[in-house]
Amino acid sequence: MKKVFGMISLGCDKNRVDGERLLGEVRRHGCPITDDIGQAQVLIVNTCAFLNAARQEAIEAVLEGNAYRGGVLEKIVVAGCLPEKFIGELYPALTEGDVFLGVSDCSELFPALERAYAGERVNAVRTGGEGDERVITTPPHLKYLKIADGCANHCTYCLIPAIRGKYRSYPMERLVNEARSLGETHELVLVAQDTTRYGTDTGKNLFVSLLKKLSELDNICHIRLLYCYPEVITDELIAEVRDNPKIIKYLDIPLQHSENRVLKLMGRRGTRESYLRLIEKLRREIPGIALRSTFIAGFPTETEEEVEGLKAFLSEARFENCGFFAYSREEGTPAYQLKGQIHARTKQRRVKALYAVQEAIADEYLVSYIGKTVRVVCDAVDFERGCFVGRTYFQAYEADGVTYFTASQAVTGKVYDVIVERTEAGNLIGRAKE
Repeated sequence: MKKVFGMISLGCDKNRVDGERLLGEVRRHGCPITDDIGQAQVLIVNTCAFLNAARQEAIEAVLEGNAYRGGVLEKIVVAGCLPEKFIGELYPALTEGDVFLGVSDCSELFPALERAYAGERVNAVRTGGEGDERVITTPPHLKYLKIADGCANHCTYCLIPAIRGKYRSYPMERLVNEARSLGETHELVLVAQDTTRYGTDTGKNLFVSLLKKLSELDNICHIRLLYCYPEVITDELIAEVRDNPKIIKYLDIPLQHSENRVLKLMGRRGTRESYLRLIEKLRREIPGIALRSTFIAGFPTETEEEVEGLKAFLSEARFENCGFFAYSREEGTPAYQLKGQIHARTKQRRVKALYAVQEAIADEYLVSYIGKTVRVVCDAVDFERGCFVGRTYFQAYEADGVTYFTASQAVTGKVYDVIVERTEAGNLIGRAKE
């Protein structure tokens, strides 16, 4: 089978790695891969199922892909979280799908397609295994390393444990070998549902040990840490981030709320007071560290006073970057049963109000860089703007703002000293020192 494959990959960066493994299986079989969906004979839709909106987006992607059957498209593979959790409802209803795979069924891709080309419609969910190869879909100098799968936190609003199962750390030797195989990498981004619990499923937290091992690799220049849960940010981890020159002074710490009553209902382990103590400690121990967080607005029974409390928390914490999301009521989660569900319009109003508070904080932070020189890794050329686009240390790929800069020439993956001249919509604008 030498078909041309295309992929639509949806959802988070953990899902991106799963998609890269599927493409690795395609490459292992010697099949070409195209970015032009209109040229694909086999289309893989790598789905997300975290929220209802994500599930709708995934189904729409399959339906839109199905429109290409009038051209060269022959088969559609529906893969990832949506089949993993909802195959019982999905398989009979989504007749546009020819093959269905779960989150770890890479090895079953080609056997299932052989059956599909023989005339079957194939449900191969949970029948395969993870692939070893990956086709990197990020800029060549930036790669993700997924260090664990599943989750052990059981927050009351979240479907992830039901989709991906218990927390499972990948063997350290495997991760080191995978990182080594990625080649020259300016920025290695560590991801998992909870990176800071790496190793705890085997009896001991090994996250710092993993960081030390990865830092020894000559092909890895810098390491960025995402999804660090606050209660597992230990003194040992803080010291490693502070003292290890390869670790970017940036932490993504998903807090989800600040008010203690809501946090308890969410099943979160922290409190407003413990969060503020942690933030103060991080800034004291690691001068210049950039902190990012995410918050949910409109959780059941959340009051206007608690929204005001979250606003005040943001003003005190002063995160460099933040994301805000309206609570999504997900059947199968404990929070689904809670009384006091909040109207969609109210939730969206609260999200907008929180963003307004954070944007003022972020704007003040960015303005402080005007006239200063920042180190920027070049990610790409922005042809519409007629300049280059990159990121400084407090800008995570596809999560935070970017830095646009002019230069006589720039090479992707290289680092440039950029003089900041102004800010625009959460981004820095400047010119490279020649």
